[in-house]
This record gives sequence, structure tokens and C-alpha cells, in this order.
Amino acid sequence: MTATTTSLLVLLFLFQIKHMFADFFLQTPRMLSDRGRYLHAGRAQHAAVHALGSAVALLIMGASVALVLPVIVAEWVAHYHIDWAKGRWSDRTCHTPADGGYWRAMAVDQALHQMTYLAMAWAWVVWG
Repeated sequence: MTATTTSLLVLLFLFQIKHMFADFFLQTPRMLSDRGRYLHAGRAQHAAVHALGSAVALLIMGASVALVLPVIVAEWVAHYHIDWAKGRWSDRTCHTPADGGYWRAMAVDQALHQMTYLAMAWAWVVWG
């Protein structure tokens, strides 16, 4: 395995750990309320927690500040809108964890976040 491949896997591992904490352990009631409303300070804070965690992961992996800043801004925008879309869908459908639709929405939400991490890792490989 090449050093680049190993480093890429370490970066993806760091993104996964960051995601677990930011999406499941560090959300406050404010972040979880009114998810379907577009302008929402709690969702902005939640996306910022993600962006900060990704910045730490990228810096650990030796990324320059010039790369980190645009990558985390793009992640913040993507995360904000992915979560808003899920919140809006959930508000419209009124699904609860007892409904299959809730879990399908959760799956799409999480898959989109994972695709964001793949794009961020690609940027790190190409420009890092």
C-alpha cells in the first residue's frame, strides 16, 4: 500500500470519527429543533461543528490553510443544505422512527454526508 493510500484512509477514518461525534453526540436541542426551517441558527451551528472537526482532521493530515478554508466552507454549505432538506422532508411526511420513510431519509442524509467526505478527500489528494 502506498503512503498516499494509507494517508487517504487515515483522513477518511478521521472524517468518520468527526462525523460520529458531530452528528450524534454533540447536537444540542437548539440544533435539533425546527429542522425544516431554512434560516436556522442551530443548523448553522451544527454545520460549523462539522466544518471545525473537518478542519482539524485536514490539518492533522498536513493540509495547508489555503486548502482547508475553501474545503470547510464548501462542507458547511453542503452540510447545512443536506440537513435542511432532510428536515423539510421530515416535516412534510411526519415520519417517526417507527416509519420506514424516516429511516430512508436518514440513509439518504448519511449517504450524502459520506459523499461530501469523499469529495473533500479527493480535494486533499489533488491539491493537498
